[in-house]
Amino acid sequence: MTSVKEQIRKLAETLPENATWDQAMYELYVRRQIAEGERAVAEGRVVSHEEVKKRFSRA
Repeated sequence: MTSVKEQIRKLAETLPENATWDQAMYELYVRRQIAEGERAVAEGRVVSHEEVKKRFSRA
């Protein structure tokens, strides 16, 4: 598993030279959210598609 520090280094290398702080922070945010989603799936903290449909149809 790659450390967060190494992932940030790799991200910095992929950003364009004229990238803004907002663009960099957005990329970090998106990657963090994806990692959290993957962790939730691995831990079984998910809701099936059918359950979501049931929950929204009640509203």
